[in-house]
Amino acid sequence: MTDALSTTLAALADPTRRAILARLSLGDASVNELAEPFDMTLAAVSKHIKVLEGAGLVSRGRQAQWRPCKLEAAPMREVASLVEFYRKFWEQNLDQLDAYLKKLQTPETKTKN
Repeated sequence: MTDALSTTLAALADPTRRAILARLSLGDASVNELAEPFDMTLAAVSKHIKVLEGAGLVSRGRQAQWRPCKLEAAPMREVASLVEFYRKFWEQNLDQLDAYLKKLQTPETKTKN
């Protein structure tokens, strides 16, 4: 069984799915509207949407014959937390490296003759 974070990351790994999510961030859209910018079949776009639905990133509603897709951003919170953890980690390490390099450049650390 795959955990939710892995499922979300797998869904976000594809550029087409990220583009679909970007479009949905502007508002709900039908599958036909989502398929417009892509050079692929409607069935292929539907498969991408199903992956996003499986990850909980997209939901589909029903309004008469219109079945709008809607962005569900909550699963991205865990991704954001993971990225934030590593951002802090790298910033701290880069700050330490910067301090070390500055220390190497000071006259006090040079050997006296």
